[in-house]
Amino acid sequence: MANEGDHYRLAFDREDTWSQKYNMIWDKMWNLNLFPNNVIGKEINYYLTKQNPYGLPLDSRKDYTKSDWIMWTAAMSSDQATFEKFVDPLYKYVNETISRVPISDWYDTKTNQMTGFKARSVIGGHWMKILMEKMLNK
Repeated sequence: MANEGDHYRLAFDREDTWSQKYNMIWDKMWNLNLFPNNVIGKEINYYLTKQNPYGLPLDSRKDYTKSDWIMWTAAMSSDQATFEKFVDPLYKYVNETISRVPISDWYDTKTNQMTGFKARSVIGGHWMKILMEKMLNK
């Protein structure tokens, strides 16, 4: 991973970029320890500076996101208060969106407009924290 100081880059050759490293959840859940906890902590802290009114964008290229991946990212938080900082904007999106479809998992984090996708099974990813707690026996 390309260290940018306060976060890790989207790509090695792209300065001033970032992306959600949501797949690190599996490292944490399965106790693989491929990434030190300070890597996850650094990323989580950086993501909190990138939040928009309706959630955390996928990366530095666009304002859209995937709600399931926000929940994967949130589940890596070290405490409940930080977890809720990711979940609250997602709740705001679900509560305030004018899109008349069952929860769209792909939406704009600034406008709360659905980008695409509706009523997909990936919404199961919203339960990632519960799965992780069950796996870690918390």
